[in-house]
Amino acid sequence: MSEKIIELEHVDAGYPGAVILHDVSFSVERGEIFILLGGSGCGKSTIMKHMIGLNPVLAGRLRVAGMEWTRRTRAELCRKIGVMYQSGALFGSMTCLENVMLPLEEFTRLGRKARRERAMELLGDVELADAAEKMPNEISGGMRKRVAIARAMALEPEIIFLDEPSAGLDPITSSALDGLILKLRAAKGTTFVVVTHELPSIFKIADRAAMFDKARRGMIALGRPQELKEGSEDEFVRKFFNRGETDGKS
Repeated sequence: MSEKIIELEHVDAGYPGAVILHDVSFSVERGEIFILLGGSGCGKSTIMKHMIGLNPVLAGRLRVAGMEWTRRTRAELCRKIGVMYQSGALFGSMTCLENVMLPLEEFTRLGRKARRERAMELLGDVELADAAEKMPNEISGGMRKRVAIARAMALEPEIIFLDEPSAGLDPITSSALDGLILKLRAAKGTTFVVVTHELPSIFKIADRAAMFDKARRGMIALGRPQELKEGSEDEFVRKFFNRGETDGKS
């Protein structure tokens, strides 16, 4: 039987005085790779900010690992999630190894030797052990994102959130990053929630996807990408998932 690790019930998403998405309900199952997608400004990143506790929902109920974000639960929930932001958000004055060690320094009692060993293991998991002593500006954009994923994994979270992991990457690097996500899920059973609109990535890694629409201020599709492509009753959804086959045709 599947286990729901994230649950949204009749959620209004946005900011005080500005509802971006209204009455959103869906759940994410443990071990799933779940995609949040839609056009620019549709609210997919806003939903993610609610999920990771940066902003409270405006209405409804949101539970992560069975808990709602409160002052009492924040410390525990922060250990259950990892986040990779779009740019990677590595500290430029620290080596790749030091960036990955940072959560271990702040949230564990491990000694320096143990922290270093753990960080090297994580860099090995993302195939970047040889970049440990390099600075972020000495490696490529794709490598920075892999280091950021290693840092997000440092506390062995149950859920990792990835914000536009393929943004700014060439197709080969993007495909390699997709392969890494699949590899990590297979090895560790981690749940991934990914914000993206890149069709190749969506079809390669997603178990299910939720699609949002700015004009309708809500979720307009939920399901497996191939099913949405072939059988959605919503014309906008079908066009989105089939756009690679129609682009350039007269």
